[in-house]
Amino acid sequence: QIYMHVQSLEDSPHVNDEKSEEISDVNQLVQEADEAYQNEDLKTAQEKLGAAYLTQPQNIEILNKLAYVHAKRGDIQLAIDLYNRSLGMDENDDLTHNALASLYRTKGSLMLAKEHYEKALMIDDAYAVTYYNYANLLVDLGENKQAVDMYLKALELDSEMSDAQEALENLRKAQ
Repeated sequence: QIYMHVQSLEDSPHVNDEKSEEISDVNQLVQEADEAYQNEDLKTAQEKLGAAYLTQPQNIEILNKLAYVHAKRGDIQLAIDLYNRSLGMDENDDLTHNALASLYRTKGSLMLAKEHYEKALMIDDAYAVTYYNYANLLVDLGENKQAVDMYLKALELDSEMSDAQEALENLRKAQ
């Protein structure tokens, strides 16, 4: 009987309409947040994403956008907490590891940043930006030889990455 009851709920157009309406409402909130962000209205973007997140707390895309906006607004620790929550749902998201590494570097937690860059590279070793950012961290850590290798790898993957080329030249001049 329980199975039949659950089945009847799933077949009920009313239940499906509510789910569709909820998804539509969340999509609208995210769209409004994206527009607010583009208009540099970070407060509104944060509010809209927060409301969307309350409705769909398992939605990693919303969670990561919310974390990003919090970071942009200067609440680094909350952004770190949100990105860590996201990794709890999907630990194989290299972009989230990149974002966390960047925030940890900003806070001066360089070894935590290093761990996340290394995890990002294990997940996707073909993303030039990770190598570039990791190289910058290695310079901060005084690991210049490894930094050179990372800049070179970034340029191997993206020969147009002028920031990596400039950083590599500056590092070589300083040695």
